[in-house]
Amino acid sequence: MGRRRVVQDARRDREFEAFVAGAAGRLLHTATLLTAEPPDENPRARRLLTLSLAHTYACWDRLRGEDPYDRARAYLATRFSRGAWHQYGALGTLGRSRPHPDSPLARLSPQERLILVLRLYEGVAEEQAAALLGLPRERVHAICDRATATLLHPPRRAAPTVLGPKAVSP
Repeated sequence: MGRRRVVQDARRDREFEAFVAGAAGRLLHTATLLTAEPPDENPRARRLLTLSLAHTYACWDRLRGEDPYDRARAYLATRFSRGAWHQYGALGTLGRSRPHPDSPLARLSPQERLILVLRLYEGVAEEQAAALLGLPRERVHAICDRATATLLHPPRRAAPTVLGPKAVSP
C-alpha cells in the first residue's frame, strides 16, 4: 500500500471520527424514538445506530459532497422500516418485540413512529420522507396527522363510577 493511500485512509478516519463525535448523539436519540425504548436501556436503538454508522463509513469515500448525516439518517430509517416489516409481518401492525409501555410513542405503529420522527423531530420534508419510504406524499401527510392526533388526544379512559348515597344499600 502506498504512502498516498495511507494518508487518504488516515484523513478519512479523522473525518469520520469527527462526524461521529458530532452526530452520534442525535442519531442515537432518533433511533431510540423509533424503537420507543427507554433512553437508558435501548439495545435495539444502539444496534440501529451501529449499523447506520457502519454503512456510512463504508460509503464515506463515495459521498462526494453529500451530507453524511442525511445518509446515516436515511439508512437508519430504512433499516428500521425493513426490520419492522420483517419482525412484525407488516409495518403497521404490532408483533413480537413491543415498545416500552412507558414511552409516549408506544401507542403508535412502527410506520407512524418512523414518519412522525422523520417529520417532526428530524425536520425532513414530506416529499423527502415520501421518497425515502416509497410512499405517496399524501400518505405520509395522512400518517403524520394521524400519529400526531393519537399523541395529542390519547384515548379516554372509562370514567370512574361514583356511588352516591342512594346507591348504597342498607
